[in-house]
Amino acid sequence: MRRVEPGAGTARRSAPVSVDGAALPTDGSAARLARWHVILIAVVAAVLLIAVGFVVGRVTAGAEATGAPVGDPAVPTAAPTSTATPAISPARDAATAAISALSGVPSTPMTAAPPYDRARFGPAWADVDRNGCDTRNDVLRRDLDDVVIKADTNGCKVLSGTLIDPYDGTIVDFVSGPETSVLVQIDHIVALGWAWHEGAASWSDDARTSFANDPINLVATIGATNQSKGALGPEDWLPTTGAARCTYVVMFVEVLVAYELSINPEDRAAAEAVLQRCTA
Repeated sequence: MRRVEPGAGTARRSAPVSVDGAALPTDGSAARLARWHVILIAVVAAVLLIAVGFVVGRVTAGAEATGAPVGDPAVPTAAPTSTATPAISPARDAATAAISALSGVPSTPMTAAPPYDRARFGPAWADVDRNGCDTRNDVLRRDLDDVVIKADTNGCKVLSGTLIDPYDGTIVDFVSGPETSVLVQIDHIVALGWAWHEGAASWSDDARTSFANDPINLVATIGATNQSKGALGPEDWLPTTGAARCTYVVMFVEVLVAYELSINPEDRAAAEAVLQRCTA
């Protein structure tokens, strides 16, 4: 296990690997392989339930981010020794279910929303689940490998770790600091500005704060990717690889259905096109 020393973060390119269309890590890490297995299985289960009508209502506030490290918070977490390959590859089934779920998502209402205001989604990375840790650090602990936690922070503050970007496979050595923290950012899969115009403008402030901090709509990614994505939908922004596009659009649809958001015709067409290719 490599402990990252304080200093400027670096990035290096590594081509993403896929198994039957499911994006997987490129470093052979058993911990990351297992995490992707769990996340993809969870996505399939959720979308399949949505497609047959068993998932109703809105995701409640404070869903807890998973993957917090265990043991001494000052020591990097140890990776499991198992290197088992996932027994199933759910990408094709997930895409099929997402096509069905997307057909039930309403179209953008004719009434225009008022101008978008980020402040209406509450303070950035609020501790909505009240676990004593802000949402950004919750997601960093979940998504990074070789995580080092700052002592005396109740297992919260991430000092360093390694990110394999889920969108393009870039590997980033993350080190927390004034000049380096920006290298790894937290992306809203369904952007706040996009959601505002597709239904979130009519929500309560508490509902918007919950949405902005819900782990099902959050993923750690490199800062440059997050900035380029901005508030764009699938018509104007997609991950660079086909496997990552499948996973991204499936999760995008899952969030739309969970939060009863609408979708405009252009983004619907783009999402459907991606999902159709994922089922081929």
